[in-house]
Amino acid sequence: MDFEILKNRLEGCYVTVPTMFRDPDLELNLDATRSHVRFLMDKGINADNAVLLAGGAAGDFSTMTFDERAAVAKAIIKEAAGKVPVAMGAQTTSTLELRRLVKCAQELGADFVQISPPFYFEHTEDDFFEFVQSAAEAAPEVGIIIYNTFWTSGNVSTNLVDRLAEIPSVVGLKWATPRSSMEFETVCSRYSDRFTIIDNNLLFTLSFMMGARAIEMHPCNYWPEFGIKMLEDLGAGRYEKVQKDMINIVMPFYHLWVKIKSEFTSGDGYLDKLCMELVGLPSSRCRPPTRDIRERYRNETIEMMKQSGVPGLKV
Repeated sequence: MDFEILKNRLEGCYVTVPTMFRDPDLELNLDATRSHVRFLMDKGINADNAVLLAGGAAGDFSTMTFDERAAVAKAIIKEAAGKVPVAMGAQTTSTLELRRLVKCAQELGADFVQISPPFYFEHTEDDFFEFVQSAAEAAPEVGIIIYNTFWTSGNVSTNLVDRLAEIPSVVGLKWATPRSSMEFETVCSRYSDRFTIIDNNLLFTLSFMMGARAIEMHPCNYWPEFGIKMLEDLGAGRYEKVQKDMINIVMPFYHLWVKIKSEFTSGDGYLDKLCMELVGLPSSRCRPPTRDIRERYRNETIEMMKQSGVPGLKV
């Protein structure tokens, strides 16, 4: 496997595809999930500008069984049909399940798996290194993306990144750090040649100046053209334009997301899904324990989208 090719394929908008469920039984709605992949591709998402993540946090992985996670990944990979690279979420607390997930990803034809430090217990850096090493051994043809979820588990330190660089199939870092130090900048500047760095800290202009080549972009789910244009602006060094768009379009989405989380419910994909519904796309609520936000926050979300200039609102 040529991991340099995989590293290059990871560049672009990193789009977490929400998993759709049926009302009211909340069983998987794979037809709606496939329809959303078609929408993204029809709006310009392709192998040159994006990667699709199946069963990530915004894809409700934490509420799904192993078989459901596999079914969602299979549906997205089949719909993408090789025209857009696909990563399969492989976050878990168990090394044995991790091996099953990455083997499944390889069998399904996923390009990448996304792995985070196990949560609940405070695992050591040696624990996590062996965790990733085991995944690499189980599925040697799949590129591994390390996702630093420091808010749910141990932080991936700069020293640990240096050790993970020893594993050839680790091709990407979905990178965010606490802002109490300059670890974000240290890793971006030091390791951008070794890994494709996906900025998950919303510091796009800063990270791209230091070599990052991918961005976590939730608004792509309801406005893919915006994400593609921002990626073009970053590539061309139009950093002032990017920063204005971050303030006027990206920041209001995240402010509303944080407000909902602080006062009503927690989760990840709930605001993506409401925004998708408001532009006429198939959507659904997230599975509980995340509560349904759609009626309570509909008007605020409409106002946020109007002020941000989102096209195609169906209100």
